[in-house]
Amino acid sequence: MTLEERIKLIQEVGEEIITDEDLKVLLQKDNQIIAYDGFEPSGQIHIAQGILRTINVNKMTKAGIKFKMLVADWHAYANNKMNGDLERIQIVGKYFIEVWKACGMDLSHVEFVWASDLVKDPDYWKLVLQISKTNSLKRFIRTAEIMGRDESMDLTAAQIIYPCMQTADIFILGATITQLGMDQRKVNMLAREIGPQLGFWKPVVVSHHMLMGLSQPPADSNQDKTSRTIAIKMSKSHPDSAIYMTDTTQDIKRKIMKAWAPEGITKENPVLEYCKYILFERFNEIKIERPDKFGGSVVYKSYKELEHDYENKQLHPLDLKNAVIHLLDQLLDPVRTHFEENKEAKDLLKQVQSFQVTR
Repeated sequence: MTLEERIKLIQEVGEEIITDEDLKVLLQKDNQIIAYDGFEPSGQIHIAQGILRTINVNKMTKAGIKFKMLVADWHAYANNKMNGDLERIQIVGKYFIEVWKACGMDLSHVEFVWASDLVKDPDYWKLVLQISKTNSLKRFIRTAEIMGRDESMDLTAAQIIYPCMQTADIFILGATITQLGMDQRKVNMLAREIGPQLGFWKPVVVSHHMLMGLSQPPADSNQDKTSRTIAIKMSKSHPDSAIYMTDTTQDIKRKIMKAWAPEGITKENPVLEYCKYILFERFNEIKIERPDKFGGSVVYKSYKELEHDYENKQLHPLDLKNAVIHLLDQLLDPVRTHFEENKEAKDLLKQVQSFQVTR
């Protein structure tokens, strides 16, 4: 694969890349590039964490990048996920990995690293403290959105140290690329700032698009792009705002039929987002089946064609939703089968479903 082809693949993942020039230089000089991603085990995994994450990881690994995926169990513990029960958090982490096994992630180029192993090393905590000394408390509080928090909230001391831990993760793992969602942008920029101060590097930040929730988005405001992205993303505290990886056919139908998708409106339309970022990535076409009196069946080979017809009201939301339900059901079927037929996976899912999700 040529340098240009590798860059193009990574650009397909990154809604924003900081910076394109840094990425090009890195690809030219380094043959063993490690990308970092981390996830808090915090309840059932939704389609953005499952299939969309798989799509992005597979593009990066195809471009010759190795992933170190941090199972951030101690971070979730600090952030009071699963009521601060570390044992439950770790069960959820194992469940996440089972989902990725079932939905086609290229695990031959992915290494899962548990935060609970990193924290056993005194050098890890030394680095966390070095990072914490580089800036004022206010600077770290400004990254609160990485935890799904707001900087105006009454944060605990554990939540204050969280961004120091996440920044340390990048350098401890040897990652020269951070590949997370736009909601993690502030801490990744912090890592670029702090890295050279501590004798490390400026990681290239490849921030992927955050799939929005299925509910009607809040009224537009003067929020910056990142804050707006976080405001409309899917939330585990609102289960019907997302498709989950083991949802039944009936679940998918109920959620998509209720989803916000006003006729002719393409901006912040979650059903169209599912088409653009998931379905056209996994299928060569989207077929809309409808009676002749409503225009007959039509096949879309690209998202642009589908968006054009939707915007011009040549494609009705109900017809689109029916097609989306059918294709999502196909995508989730192997995952459901895995959790039905694999005893270990089945037991993990049962436990996770019994846990209360805490914000």
